[in-house]
Amino acid sequence: MNKALTTIIFIALALGGGLVIGIGNPPGEWYQSLAKPPFNPPNWVFGPAWTLLYVLIGLAGARTWMRGNLSVGMLIWAGQMVANFLWSPFFFGLRMPPVALVVILALLALIIAFIRNRWNADRIAALLFLPYLAWVSFATLLNASIVYLN
Repeated sequence: MNKALTTIIFIALALGGGLVIGIGNPPGEWYQSLAKPPFNPPNWVFGPAWTLLYVLIGLAGARTWMRGNLSVGMLIWAGQMVANFLWSPFFFGLRMPPVALVVILALLALIIAFIRNRWNADRIAALLFLPYLAWVSFATLLNASIVYLN
């Protein structure tokens, strides 16, 4: 498979999976009724932020796949995708913010593990995950604040 097709497939998997999860687990009235911290961003921020992040995640995944499709880096990438896709169903679908907090902490650990694993092997893939690390760190604080406030 050529590099362009591999890249398109990985971006489509990340972006498409995120879109399906998002549509299947909308925030709704329940989320609106929760007490939130003052730093909670407006709802319209999440769609564009995640769109960009899923593209970056897909690019990093494609680069990792092309360097060794059964590598430790690829397993970590796949694991973080699973954790990423589990968060919304636990938080919004099942309305279980404490369980979602455990999931997002695992996601955060996997993002850090991916960056560390790729840092010497593929610095670009590692750097592509830095905005993701920043956003998920913020989302972890937001999730923890919602658990605390509710």
